[in-house]
Amino acid sequence: GKIMGGREPLSPPTISGDLGTFMGWVDERRKLKVFTNADTPEDAAEARRNGAEGIGLVRTEHMFFASDERLKAVRQMIMADDPTARKVALDKLLPFQRADFEGIFSAMDGCHVTIRLLDPPLHEFLPNGEMHDVCQMMADELGIEYAQVLDKIHSLSEVNPMLGLRGCRLGIVHPEISEMQARAIIEAALNVKKAGGNPKPDIMVPLVGTVKELEHQSNLVRRVAKQVFEERGASIEFRVGTMIEIPRAALMAGEIAKVAEFFSFGTNDLTQMTFGYSRDDVGTFLPTYTSEGILPADPFQVLDRDGVGQLIKMAVENGRKTNPDLTCGICGEHGGEPSSIEFVAGVGLDYVSCSPFRVPIARLAAAQAVVTAEKGIKAAHAQ
Repeated sequence: GKIMGGREPLSPPTISGDLGTFMGWVDERRKLKVFTNADTPEDAAEARRNGAEGIGLVRTEHMFFASDERLKAVRQMIMADDPTARKVALDKLLPFQRADFEGIFSAMDGCHVTIRLLDPPLHEFLPNGEMHDVCQMMADELGIEYAQVLDKIHSLSEVNPMLGLRGCRLGIVHPEISEMQARAIIEAALNVKKAGGNPKPDIMVPLVGTVKELEHQSNLVRRVAKQVFEERGASIEFRVGTMIEIPRAALMAGEIAKVAEFFSFGTNDLTQMTFGYSRDDVGTFLPTYTSEGILPADPFQVLDRDGVGQLIKMAVENGRKTNPDLTCGICGEHGGEPSSIEFVAGVGLDYVSCSPFRVPIARLAAAQAVVTAEKGIKAAHAQ
């Protein structure tokens, strides 16, 4: 090795030369497509340089933290007492969301971009700290009374917010939120198309557990899209699907697929809800579980094939019985883990989605899954 004096100039890693040749061989063998999880145009561009063929998850809530102005508008929406006041705040967020989506569609021109509607509970957008300090900060920031902030926070309080008002429930209780996001997506796609691009938006409804929930949000999205098409005198193709992350959704996949045009398995929450483990608290017992052999591996890192995996397998099979054209993918942390990729390739998924820097690993694992399956077939025939 060499010892360098001072700081050497750095450049982003690229897939070229011998590695580029090797990855070309990899892509010839694999059947699974490899998408990426990306929330910004920069992440999307990086993933595309690494060989991503689309985006499997855009987390729209991450965009709200991009500037103080955005966050202030979100907090104004949270503090609103009625739909009219909420819409005033949402109108401030609309141009930000639209511009973000335009950038992502442009970076992924010609590729499917799956955008998840707002998912987390609203408390995640509030400042951290003691209640008094939080209320005072919000009152000063928004120019409202301290008591008004305190009352609103108490009204939003939940014992278990991750199982409370979030995901599609938020869009059903406050439909103006989903309406704003649907408008931003469709308007952005039309703008990019008008500029000569080829955007392919897929709108994903999170945390669905019943077909009625998906019907509500799908109808809302399509109604807003129709309004935008009439206003603009132009249209674009798009799809509406759902995240399968609640065990009941996996069990009801045949019914849900009558409405959904695609399934994306959110294996982080699906693992959490299937095991009944809090992902944030497993550190208190999971090391003992793995060292004692109670679990073979951390199920949040390596997909649990026997439990969670069977829910995925069943959901794919039943979904495609009622909707043969159903596209199925995975967008949880497992989308970049080789063993998990091997399993989902075997149950008929169309793609995996992972972080931009794990895309090359996922491409290789997808090709290795094909080779492993072929070896298994040959061995079976030999017997």
